[in-house]
Amino acid sequence: MALPGVSKATKKNGEIYYRSSITYKGKHISLGSYSTEAAAGSAYQDAVTLLGSNTTFSEVVFSQYSLPYDKLICILNYRDNGIYIKNPIYLYHKYFHYYLNESTPLKFDIDDLFFYSTHKIQQRGGYLFVADYGMQINILSRYGIKNYGVLGRDYRHVNNNEYDYTYENIEVINPYYGVSRITKNKKPLYKCQLHLNGNYIVGYYQTAEEAAIAYNKAIDFVKQKGCNRSFQSNYILSYTPQQYAAIYDKISLSNQILNWENKTAL
Repeated sequence: MALPGVSKATKKNGEIYYRSSITYKGKHISLGSYSTEAAAGSAYQDAVTLLGSNTTFSEVVFSQYSLPYDKLICILNYRDNGIYIKNPIYLYHKYFHYYLNESTPLKFDIDDLFFYSTHKIQQRGGYLFVADYGMQINILSRYGIKNYGVLGRDYRHVNNNEYDYTYENIEVINPYYGVSRITKNKKPLYKCQLHLNGNYIVGYYQTAEEAAIAYNKAIDFVKQKGCNRSFQSNYILSYTPQQYAAIYDKISLSNQILNWENKTAL
């Protein structure tokens, strides 16, 4: 006789495996597939224990259960909040935690719940992404931060908690490509550089907007000299077209840019 909550199944190659599931408050919840009946049975017993327990979410020790951490969180959230979400999300009053792993909860505003309920967060090279329409989208783009924005240079967490992604806690320092803020003689300056065959300094400017326009002008210049790379241009919404054009004309470029040659064409 099969163990409670366990069903036997067969793969296309004839290999036998076991599925585990439970029904709670009319909701059928899959607990995963396992190579042995005993493992599937343990997963079912874990779910029964959690759903019938008065243990609070913060008191649960994930390592004591055979269920994967993400499934544990889904079950606990359904038990406590009445909403079943497939991703490892636990709801609070005005925010929720998305567990990147069993010990790393990322905090988001409740307004983002629908998005992260249907988009799984992945981590690669220190950046957090979701898959959307076949593309990997950096979650920083939801805050107006460019792809591969650098913490401390392009944005910061106001409360210094790098896991807090609520909107009030994300401050965009630099929204422009090729621009970084530096301090010289105790005063802020904006450094502009363009990556060609190495990083080329475009110049130093008094405002981020001037540096952003200089970046655009440098792109135009190297393209005229035969550069066929694809660059993202900066969009400066604070200027009218006439103001933008006037600043563009006055902006000077460094000799590094003016003397650049398209070595790939030589």
